Amino acid sequence: MLLLALSWTAVGLGVACCGVIVVDNLVRGYRQPVNVMEVVWPVTALYAGPAAVVAYRKWGRTQSQRWRQRNGPPHDRPRHAGTLIQLFHCGAHCTLGAIIAETALFTTGLDAAGDRWWAEYAGDYSLAVIIGVAFRYSAGTHPPGRRIRAAIATVARIDLVSVTAFEFTLFVWLAVVDRVLFPAAPRPDSPVFWFVTQVGLIAGFIAAWPATSWLARRGNRLEPPGLPG
Repeated sequence: MLLLALSWTAVGLGVACCGVIVVDNLVRGYRQPVNVMEVVWPVTALYAGPAAVVAYRKWGRTQSQRWRQRNGPPHDRPRHAGTLIQLFHCGAHCTLGAIIAETALFTTGLDAAGDRWWAEYAGDYSLAVIIGVAFRYSAGTHPPGRRIRAAIATVARIDLVSVTAFEFTLFVWLAVVDRVLFPAAPRPDSPVFWFVTQVGLIAGFIAAWPATSWLARRGNRLEPPGLPG
């Protein structure tokens, strides 16, 4: 009963924080210069909750033209901000991939099959990579023909390492939950499942941090083009 209450609280808080950012973007007018960030920030809040709102107010809202007209250019961001924003970006791929894949498998009944984990892992990971390509494509500045090639190349060069670390950690955590912590693994019709997934995504975020920092030290432009900085 305590776990169920905790799960409802965590999931509800994530949804509420997601709503706060959506309202700030779309209703209050703090639009992001790169449209895809209006997906990345709210999706991040689904698992990171208030921490995502704090990060958004520091590094997301301050990118909007409305904020800059009222306050002028923001102070210089700390060096780690770009790394964290890239992690939010990759985390959004993984979060959306997990939501879509797990919901589809549950709806079709495939998650009740014998060894369903391979289907879930393949679905989550594949969708995370595909969504990453779509995000990079939408933020690209090349003509359409070249943009898809550039998006795939960027994902392969930058996002794939972080997404792989993110997903691997999430998969290990879900396997531990299924094999060790619960006699019967929670399914997507239970808030416990989504709470467990939130914890796995946070663990994935932490695990992907060193790889993303390494990419930044190598001089890669991590954030989507078009951000004022």
